[in-house]
Amino acid sequence: MFIGPTLSLTPQGEDRATIADHFFDEVDDPQGWATYNANHWRDHYDDFTAFFFGECFPEAHSTKQVEDTRGWAAETTPEVLLAEAAAGSPSRDDVLAWCATVDHPVLAIHGSDDRISPPSRSEALVAATGGDLVVMEGSGHIPLARDPVTVNRLLDEFAQRITPSPQVRHWSRGRSRRRRALVVSSPIGLGHARRDLATVRALRNHHPDLQVDWLAQHPVTTVLEHAGESIHPASHELANESAHVTSESGEHDLHCFQAWRRMDEILLADFMVFHEVVTSTPYDLVIGDEAWEVDYYLHENPELKTFAYAWSTDFVGWLPMPDGGGREARLAADYNAEMIEHIARHPRVRDLALFVGEPDDIVEESFGPDLPMIRDWTEQHYTFPGYVTGFDPAALDRDEVRAELGYGPDERICIVAVGGSGIGSDLLRRVADAVPAARARVPGLRVVAVAGPRIDPDSLPRRDGLEVHGYVDRLYRNLAACDLAIVQGGLTTCMELTASRVPFVYLPLRHHFEQNFHVHHRLCNHGAGRRLDYADATPDHLADIIASEIGREVDYRPVATDGAERAAAALAELL
Repeated sequence: MFIGPTLSLTPQGEDRATIADHFFDEVDDPQGWATYNANHWRDHYDDFTAFFFGECFPEAHSTKQVEDTRGWAAETTPEVLLAEAAAGSPSRDDVLAWCATVDHPVLAIHGSDDRISPPSRSEALVAATGGDLVVMEGSGHIPLARDPVTVNRLLDEFAQRITPSPQVRHWSRGRSRRRRALVVSSPIGLGHARRDLATVRALRNHHPDLQVDWLAQHPVTTVLEHAGESIHPASHELANESAHVTSESGEHDLHCFQAWRRMDEILLADFMVFHEVVTSTPYDLVIGDEAWEVDYYLHENPELKTFAYAWSTDFVGWLPMPDGGGREARLAADYNAEMIEHIARHPRVRDLALFVGEPDDIVEESFGPDLPMIRDWTEQHYTFPGYVTGFDPAALDRDEVRAELGYGPDERICIVAVGGSGIGSDLLRRVADAVPAARARVPGLRVVAVAGPRIDPDSLPRRDGLEVHGYVDRLYRNLAACDLAIVQGGLTTCMELTASRVPFVYLPLRHHFEQNFHVHHRLCNHGAGRRLDYADATPDHLADIIASEIGREVDYRPVATDGAERAAAALAELL
C-alpha cells in the first residue's frame, strides 16, 4: 500500500523542476521551493519546515497536522536530511524493474492536490504493478493525517482482500424489530452521564420498547453500572480520554483547548471503534453528548451516516485564554470556523442539535475575527430544551435526606467535590489544609470530601473533622443536604447546587476556557455561587470564606426541572 509515493516514475512538478540543479548553491532570500536548498536547511531549517509542511497540507484547517509534522521534523537535523539527499534516488528504470517483480496486490492512494509528488506517479505505479489506485479529491500529500478515517477504511478493505476474516453483521426488517439507540457520552467528568441518563429515561416514556446501548468508558461506566444500563462490549476497546486529560493537567490547571487538540489520535481511534459498532449493528438513533469524535468525523465523512443523529452540548465555541496570545486566538478561531463550515456544508448530518440550557446561558462573544457572534449562530442552529438536572429539587426533603446520610441536626456540613476527572486532588488537599482553621471559626463543622472515581481517597490527607469518600452515587442528594459546597468550576455540579439553592464556592481550573468563560457566564446569569481563584485559596482565606458562606441565604434564579422531558420529546421525534 503506497500513500502519496515519491517514486521517480514521472517528472516532478513544474514548481520543483529546477531546484535540483541549484540544491547546493547560495541563494539570497529564498522563497517557496527555493528553500529546498542545502544551505537554507543548515541556516534556516525551521523556515524550510514551515514552508514544506504547509505544502504537504493544502487542505484548510490543518493547523494540528502542520504543527505535528514540524515537531517531528525538529527531532532530526539538517545534516541527516542532507545525508539522505546525497544518497540520491533510484532511477525510473530501477523502479520499473522492481515493479516487474511484484506478484501480490498493490494499492496506491494519492491526493489530487498533492504538491509534493504528482498523482501521475501513482498512476504509473499501478500501471506497472497491476494494482489499484484511489485518488482522494482535494487531499494533499499526507491524507493519512488529514483524512485518516478514509485511509483507515481503505486499509481495512485492502487487508480484507488479502486475508479475509469472518465478519458478522446484523440486518433486520426495521419495522419488525425493537427500536435501537446508541448513546456516546463524553467521559470528561460525570455530568454528561447523569444528564444523559435522565434524558434516556424520559425518552423511554415515549418509546417503552427502546433498546439503548452505551458506548462508554471510565468514569462514565461507573455511573451506568450503578444505573443498570447496557454498556456495549466494544466499549473496552476505547482509548481513555479522561486519562489523557488528567495527564495534561498541572496543579489545579488544565489547558483545556490545547489538551483537546492533542487528543486527536485518541479521538480518531475512538471514532473507528464507533464506526465498527454502527456498521455491524443497525441503530435507529445515535445520541452524542459532546462526543467530539463522532460529530467531527461524521461531518468529515458524511457518507458514513446511516442513522438519525442528535448532537448535544452545554457550550458552543472554543475561546482562547488571554495568556495564549495571538497564536491561541488564531487557532481557536480556526477550529470555530471549521465547525461553522461543517454545519453549512452538511446540514443534514445533525438531525437535531440540543443546547443544554437557554439562549441567555450563551456567552456574548464572537467565534473569532470575521465570524458570527456565538449566541446568534447558536440560536439559529440549536434547539433549547433548558438545563437537564436529572432530579427535581422539590422532591427532596432536606431533613429526610440529611437524616438518611447521617448528618446531625446541629452539624454544619461542607462538601468538597471535584467531579469525575482525576484533576481535583490539589483542591481537595488545599481544603483539607483549611479544615483546622475553619473548624475553629465554625462550631459543629463537618467537612466531607468526595474524591470521585479517579482519585484514590487513601492518597488524601486526614484531618480531624474531615472525612474522605471515593465515588458517591447520586451525589446531588448530598449536595442538596449540605450547608456549603466547595467545588471546581464544572457545570453539572455547579448547576445541581444552583437548582438546590445551596451556597457554594467554585474555583475554575486555570486555563480551562469552558469553566472560566462559559460556566462562569451561566452562573452569573443565575446569580449563583461565589467565584474564587485557586491562587487566592490559602488555608486561612478558605477558612474565612467557609465561615462567611456556610448556611447563607441565597437568591438564585430558578433552574427549570423539565429539561430532560423536553430533550426527550425532541429526540422521540427522530424515532
